[in-house]
Amino acid sequence: MAGSGALIEPIFQVVRTCGPSLSPFNAWVLHKGLETLKIRMKAHSESALALAQWLEGHSAVSRVLHPALPSHPQHALAMKQQSAGGAIISFEVQGDTPQSQRENAYRLINAVEVMSVTGNLGDTRTTITHPATTTHGRISEEARQKAGIKQSLIRIAVGLEEIDDLKADLERGFSTQ
Repeated sequence: MAGSGALIEPIFQVVRTCGPSLSPFNAWVLHKGLETLKIRMKAHSESALALAQWLEGHSAVSRVLHPALPSHPQHALAMKQQSAGGAIISFEVQGDTPQSQRENAYRLINAVEVMSVTGNLGDTRTTITHPATTTHGRISEEARQKAGIKQSLIRIAVGLEEIDDLKADLERGFSTQ
């Protein structure tokens, strides 16, 4: 594969430093995935930006965080450092109290059918999670607040599905609120 050295070098460094070795089959699967990484990441990033822009205009959403959005606090820096905003979107649902925010977030997450409810990142399928009770659930409320992890926050890792299917999935969840 032309240009694969740049992709394989980081893996080699981990193997050299940590000492693990891949089975031949796992190495082959990893290599096959690297062959399409560039085009997959382009598709992930384009869909994530389109979804983030759609969420910014939604009445059930109070805030959207995606580095390619001009509204992101570090947009200028992100655009100097990368060519796209990546596949991760964070957004906050409406709610008057932390309890109502959490309930609204849960209703949305529980209503989705296309997205997979999990804390995974980097899948070809879109995933959705509630960071305050999953990925950041073991840290104190004070630390979560300091990091901006509110009960209203939802994180989506955008996969390769059609953007209209993802919008419809979220709209199904918003209609439960």
